[in-house]
Amino acid sequence: MTFLSFLDIIISEPRERRLKKQVVLKRNEEKRILCGHQWVFSNEVKEVKGSPCVGDLVELTRHDGKFLGLGFYNPHSLIAFRFLTGEREEISFDFFKQRILQAYGLRKRVYPRSPMFRLVYGESDYLPGLVVDKYGDYLSLQTYSFGMDNRLTLICDVLESIFQPIGIVERNESQLRSLEGLPERKGVLRGKLEPYTLAEHDIHYEIDLLEGQKTGFYLDQRENRKSIRRYSNGAAVLDCFCNDGGFGFNAAAGEAASVLGIDISESAVRRAERNASLNKFDKMCHFESADVFDVLKDLAGRKRTFDVIILDPPSFTKSKKNLPTAKRGYKEINSNAIRLLKEGGVLATSSCSHHVSDEEFVELLNESATTAGRKTQLIEWRGPAPDHPLLPSMPETKYLKFGILIVQ
Repeated sequence: MTFLSFLDIIISEPRERRLKKQVVLKRNEEKRILCGHQWVFSNEVKEVKGSPCVGDLVELTRHDGKFLGLGFYNPHSLIAFRFLTGEREEISFDFFKQRILQAYGLRKRVYPRSPMFRLVYGESDYLPGLVVDKYGDYLSLQTYSFGMDNRLTLICDVLESIFQPIGIVERNESQLRSLEGLPERKGVLRGKLEPYTLAEHDIHYEIDLLEGQKTGFYLDQRENRKSIRRYSNGAAVLDCFCNDGGFGFNAAAGEAASVLGIDISESAVRRAERNASLNKFDKMCHFESADVFDVLKDLAGRKRTFDVIILDPPSFTKSKKNLPTAKRGYKEINSNAIRLLKEGGVLATSSCSHHVSDEEFVELLNESATTAGRKTQLIEWRGPAPDHPLLPSMPETKYLKFGILIVQ
């Protein structure tokens, strides 16, 4: 081989590989990665070689230099490395296309006739820091890691090549981005955005992909919303943190006698009212903009009672240090809701914080019942819809807990 041909090979190699940017683990810190976890925390890093920049693709090695995989590096985050692949491969258009097609295949298995689902669920689809939701011909995405955010254009190129969407929007307003040093943003990335109506379990919703919650709608609760129907016949229902009205509308579809929805967001209440009219539930369903904590206390003072109460609050904590405060919040709303239920009434309650485990949430519900002077029976325990898969090797992907209890 001539010097020039050797030089050609060197030049043709990806720049990141030539520089041998590496994150080297401390001794024995590879065990979680080998078991399938995808994060390396900053305190597990022995040294960093090659002066990688934030968001760069780097190699991960054991303490002795043995190659473990490739992933994204962020020196300013508690999560210093996000694992992408255990192979030495090009992280290119084809790589992302293969991973997204793999994720798409799973969604078509679990929702073969649905035009909407979570297409990519970050680490659970081996694309750490990337979330993509599909709403018919529209895609809504979020990037939670610097590495994914730096490749937003490439990701949109891949999505366009597979789905030819009318529009792609980003909903990057989450506070989680600040942990990566990323600014909050939202807007249309590709194409155009028009009013969109979706159908879920024969209920129709007008959604706003730029102003609605999360990426436009709470897809993770789709199966849990439907589960409320079997308890709703002839019931007086209180839907707390109602958002676009999904739980309340499913209660109405289950032939509830009345539904009262409460949400602090006036825009959410307006959307719920429009959706009630769209589904001809407007005589049965009524919505108010108010603080749920205050409303529960006020209703108790007026001795109002209900047959079914639904609690679907936002996450009360994004970090472990705020867990005690979050637990107090969960206990307060659940105990106050239990006080308002008739004997034999149904409490459908959830937590979407992964910092609160299943066991902790069950314990909180028991404490709430004790505080309210009531007894409960847990009859259903559910998680997110199957388009939000969990990694058994990564507890952080398990977040949503949904319980249905009978209150005596």
